[in-house]
Amino acid sequence: MLLAQPSFAGLAAKRIVFFAGKGGVGKTTSAAAFALARAYSGARALLVSTDPAHNLGDIFGVGIGDSITPISANLEAIEIEQETETRKYLDQVKRNLSKAVQTTMLDEVMRQIDLVAHAPGTAEAAMFDRMVSIILDESHLFDVVVFDTAPTGHTIRLLSLPELMGVWIKGLLQRRQRRNEDYSQLLADGEPMEDPMFEVLNRRRERAAQVSNLLLNSKVTGFVFVLVPEYLPIAETRRGIDQLSQYDLHVETLFVNKLLPESVSDPFFQGRLDQQQQYRKQIDADFPRQAKLDLPLLSHDINTLQSLETIARHIEQALVLRENVVSRS
Repeated sequence: MLLAQPSFAGLAAKRIVFFAGKGGVGKTTSAAAFALARAYSGARALLVSTDPAHNLGDIFGVGIGDSITPISANLEAIEIEQETETRKYLDQVKRNLSKAVQTTMLDEVMRQIDLVAHAPGTAEAAMFDRMVSIILDESHLFDVVVFDTAPTGHTIRLLSLPELMGVWIKGLLQRRQRRNEDYSQLLADGEPMEDPMFEVLNRRRERAAQVSNLLLNSKVTGFVFVLVPEYLPIAETRRGIDQLSQYDLHVETLFVNKLLPESVSDPFFQGRLDQQQQYRKQIDADFPRQAKLDLPLLSHDINTLQSLETIARHIEQALVLRENVVSRS
């Protein structure tokens, strides 16, 4: 009886899939190829780049930018622009605060918000808001949403935000509620006071909780790490998986990329192949709980939709074969 590796057969059934990994391992190519493979199978797919150094437009040879752009049959894409989202996020903060801040203080508050634009964490919060919007407000238009994220550290910060923001906002709400209750007793004879900021914070808490529940639901969301059979990508993948597990986000699938064909005969490439095979065995030993999909090193660049089809067909075939293995088990 053949035993299926964890989650691999179910990867095609996920509604949300995040691709992460060290820079330079082919993460964007893998995410784009997976989205294209799902589109080939008839699923309507949205490919989303959260990486500030966008490459989706380069791969597909079209301008994508900050609005959803058709790529091919069943496939659309968007590149979330960090500066644009940061400005939108801060503008929304201004609108919210203008309802709760005294007029005499408003100009100074607005000035302080403008200064925050380049502060640490602001861009992540803005990107998180856009990610939340896509998942909660737009994903119902698609069968699968595939996120091509920035290198590992940025991905971990982004994916940990639902839990961190939920805890932070919960604390703010508790303090604000106590303050409102005190003011109600002192100024309004015990009658509840209107607090627009309380409603704003509570809404953000609810949306963060909704996204967190979706990310934690393994039937809905999948996490794929892309790596190549080399020392540093293996080490970074190990750290990334461990760090995400601290937030109960479990990586169940690995794409092992750029594998040389076993038919190489040149001494140089034979030496590289021998090294790859040793690291490939290490990947199996280091990540026993993750399913692995091997992707070949191609003889040409992947810089057009046509060149991406080779990898997409490889992924599509692998998914079908694994599903057949499960059905026979």
